Amino acid sequence: MWSFIDLSAAEPPLGPAPTYPGPLQDSFGRRINYLRISLTDACNLRCVYCMPEEMRFRPRAELLSDGEILAIVQAAAELGVSKIRLTGGEPTIRPGMVELVRAIASTPGIGQVAMTTNGLLLAELAEPLARAGLRGLNISIDTLDAVKFRRITRWGDLRRVWDGIAAAEAAQIRPLKLNAVVTRGFNEEEVVSLARLSIDHPWHIRFIELMPLGSVADFQQEAVVSSAETRRLIEAELGPLHPLAGYDGSDPARPYRLAGAAGQLGFISSVTEPFCAGCNRFRLTADGKLRLCLLRDREVDLLAPLRSGCTGDELREIMRVAVWHKPWGHGLPQGEVPQLRLMSQIGG
Repeated sequence: MWSFIDLSAAEPPLGPAPTYPGPLQDSFGRRINYLRISLTDACNLRCVYCMPEEMRFRPRAELLSDGEILAIVQAAAELGVSKIRLTGGEPTIRPGMVELVRAIASTPGIGQVAMTTNGLLLAELAEPLARAGLRGLNISIDTLDAVKFRRITRWGDLRRVWDGIAAAEAAQIRPLKLNAVVTRGFNEEEVVSLARLSIDHPWHIRFIELMPLGSVADFQQEAVVSSAETRRLIEAELGPLHPLAGYDGSDPARPYRLAGAAGQLGFISSVTEPFCAGCNRFRLTADGKLRLCLLRDREVDLLAPLRSGCTGDELREIMRVAVWHKPWGHGLPQGEVPQLRLMSQIGG
């Protein structure tokens, strides 16, 4: 039996998990059927809330290969995972992205492959990704002001993002979600303009509280704008927000709609209104570590066992026991801020 390689030296190693029938679950009884996979820690932007401008990325040899990713996807699917989201860094800069999506989408048991992207390369990639089986896109757009966009991203071109959104629409990739991280001093006054997009477009506009991570955590904590404040700003200008029926707690975005709007608004409140009770996901970093909670540093290594020749049964058992030990939630209310990685090194 393979032993766990637990990367959080300050915590005791993970113990065994009981044998249980059926799909993945944790010790709290939550069904875990959603895996987010970071394809790379690298990015073609340097957003101020995400990473330093002079960021150093891992060598390619230290990242999971396509074959290793597919082995993990197959193992996850055999354990009941049905949804995969591809993230980064910026996933579209990974070579062979379209063929990797095609291979993941064709894995038995995987019902949906989605992606989170900054949109810069979507004008060229949206149509081939749709043909490969991509079903769902989250596109980051924190402001509608081109000058401010460049300031937040340090060198991004907002026109390329809009071209990418148009290409995704033309390729009929649904659902199409636009993500805005609301950051005090940068874009909190932009939330009304962003929310207004949902009136005429069938998009999901989602406002995300800034989450403190790693070496930029101090700045991030000072820049948090609560979802409650964001909702008040929107309602003051655009009228009441109406909660949508059917929210089951597994989606981190609590859904609302403005009266008569074609689309909807969502609020992801990891800091001030945690949704841990409905969490159904775990994460795979680009360097092959299972991260069981976005805002907890404990990780379990899959890369070393894979490169040492573990079998599919052994890989599934590592994943099963790791998920059993998924924590209930994060420790931000107690002042516990994760330090090992920046957001770009996890995949969000």
